Amino acid sequence: MAEQVSRPDVGAPAERLEVIKIREKFPDAILGVNTFRGDTRIMVKREYIVEICRLLRDDPDLQYNFFSECLGVDYLDYREGYRFEVVYNLYSVQYQKDGIEYGKNHRIFLKVPVPEEDPVVPSVTGVYPGANFPEREIYDMFGVRFSGHPDLRRLLMSDDWVGHPQRKDYPLGGERVQFPGGKFGPSVAEVPIQHPGESFIGRTGDVQEEFRRSG
Repeated sequence: MAEQVSRPDVGAPAERLEVIKIREKFPDAILGVNTFRGDTRIMVKREYIVEICRLLRDDPDLQYNFFSECLGVDYLDYREGYRFEVVYNLYSVQYQKDGIEYGKNHRIFLKVPVPEEDPVVPSVTGVYPGANFPEREIYDMFGVRFSGHPDLRRLLMSDDWVGHPQRKDYPLGGERVQFPGGKFGPSVAEVPIQHPGESFIGRTGDVQEEFRRSG
């Protein structure tokens, strides 16, 4: 008879230090925590986002010294109580300076739910200046405004553009694209005709005209 080997019970994973410290300083800030494949996502109330970022940056046990990105998400009909999210990707980069080691080589995600009827989130540019352009892109593409941003204006679209193109209810249409020789390609709503040189069937501009004549 084979000897039975007792195995210790495997309990829930230990709570990350970042979560513990946020809860200690801001008891009401966290709305939820999710860990998947080694990445932890902490959903927090928007009114706490600036102070939480400052805590993660300045706490000597955390040292989230690198703002990797922030991005917008439009769930439209898939979330109850809010439509948008702003997701912050922060990293604790390891480096040495004057013989002292800094950083923990950790990554964390912060998620902020944003209601459609009041799409405003405090800007974190005062903590991470690198958030300047990403926040402008989210404002441009999703219409989420960032209070306290030093220069909140469109980044990708022209200043007079109407609407926010990455919202899921944005109409699928667009301006026709002009090519050399005064020719125009199709708008988004039309049947796509690929640009010459791409590995698709079809022609655009002068090449398309020649193709039609020979056809």
